[in-house]
Parts: sequence; C-alpha cells; structure tokens
Amino acid sequence: MQFLVDAQLPPALARWISAQGYPACHVADIGMASARDPEIWDRAYGDGAIIITKDEDFAMLRTIRPDGPTVIWFRTPNCRRQILLDSFARLWPQMLDKLNQGETLIELRS
Repeated sequence: MQFLVDAQLPPALARWISAQGYPACHVADIGMASARDPEIWDRAYGDGAIIITKDEDFAMLRTIRPDGPTVIWFRTPNCRRQILLDSFARLWPQMLDKLNQGETLIELRS
C-alpha cells in the first residue's frame, strides 16, 4: 500500500504515514500542489496509490469511476496540525482494517 495525500491536508500527514512503514507522499512533494482533481486521480491510479483527502469531490468521483484508485475521505474540521495528526492516528487501525477488507471508499470521521 502506498498513499498520496491531497493538498487540503498537511505534508506532515504523509510523513506520519511513512513513519508507520508505508510509502506516502504529499501532492506538493511531486509538484502537484495546485493540480486539479482529475490530474491527482490519474497520478494516484497510475502509481497504484491510495488518495487521502478532505475533498468530497474525490469520494464522488470514486462512486462514478469504480475502477479508479481507493479513496480515504478524512472528514475532519479545520484544526491545528497536531490535532489533525492525533485524530488520524486514532483512526489508522480502523482504516487499515477496511483497506484489508477490500473497501475502496473509506470515510473517516474525526
């Protein structure tokens, strides 16, 4: 499993995921910080990456294009980076379980 973190989430999330032993990068790491959703979608699909986003558009796109990349829709209010990372860390085991069960659109609520 490898992850691509969307622009609405901090690069620190990609670093946290990498520290858990999973390849992860932020869109800014690959020169896509201002890319449109379809470009990010295509990049994730081509790389075999799972998109982690706060953007509902990716969740909607996943329902329309079921052959695309897996999407983790992280529904969290705007908050400080550490609070966001702590919330994600609490949800991490649940998310991994769902991925291992084959779910391709996972909604996480903090």
